Amino acid sequence: MSSVKVAVRVRPFNSREKKRKAQNIVQMESKSTKVTNPNNGKPNTFAYDFSHCSFDRSDPNFASQQKVYDDLGTEMLVHAFEGYNVCIFAYGQTGAGKSYTMMGGQDDEGIIPRLCRDLFERIEKVGDASMEYSVEVSYLEIYNEKVRDLLNPRSAGNLRVREHPVLGPYVEDLTKLVVSSYGDISNLMDEGNKARTVASTNMNATSSRSHAVFSIIFTQRQKVSEDVVTERQSKISLVDLAGSERADSTGATGDRLKEGANINRSLTTLGKVISALAEHSNAERKKKKHEEDNDDGEKKKGKKKKKK
Repeated sequence: MSSVKVAVRVRPFNSREKKRKAQNIVQMESKSTKVTNPNNGKPNTFAYDFSHCSFDRSDPNFASQQKVYDDLGTEMLVHAFEGYNVCIFAYGQTGAGKSYTMMGGQDDEGIIPRLCRDLFERIEKVGDASMEYSVEVSYLEIYNEKVRDLLNPRSAGNLRVREHPVLGPYVEDLTKLVVSSYGDISNLMDEGNKARTVASTNMNATSSRSHAVFSIIFTQRQKVSEDVVTERQSKISLVDLAGSERADSTGATGDRLKEGANINRSLTTLGKVISALAEHSNAERKKKKHEEDNDDGEKKKGKKKKKK
């Protein structure tokens, strides 16, 4: 199983694209995504772990919100119950449908509310008296390179990011609230979404002007005996990134232009981090393969000597 999986999703045309009589140049089949160059008609094919086509609801292969969650969210929840930290983030150009995929609309929930509901449903199904569960949530946004607490929007100033020697990076003084049901989480998400920074641009009427991180600290305690209690804790990070944008396309000026510059800067930094992690992972994989090849070579030499 790969520790990192990549999915790509295509949304339907918006009103702006329909007015321009835009043509769909993306076709998806299974895990492959084919993009046709409109200038010369040459196709380029790319392979991903998942290719979700949500362009046409009449398409038999249409990827609904439930389909996207089944492919991505359910596996993350399984790993969280196993005690692993997991993360899902939506990345792409402004207006690409990231917030819709993560949060959804009024009548069609996205990954975050579906995962939260599924979490409590699975807890209820466990039926083990020796198990005890605790769920804490936090919700923050990064706006113009400053961290804001969306569950306590009246808190003054920029929250500081610290690094714990064991637990890693964390946000100092960030509100963490204990929840006991999906209803509790849903109410907190609604309050946080109301406090999130959005604005209208030429490309998106409700453009997210900040990166939002909804985190769940999931703790499982099991009473092994009268004196022994084991604890397993995992962190689920659900991230809705602001979209990359071009000033000439969005018509951004003033505050919108400053926001766009900060968004692009942070996304560039994220891209460098992902590239560095990928290079490190590839180097480790090559090293492991080289060691396995050497071991195989030594074994073959040993067999030849025995034959002589």
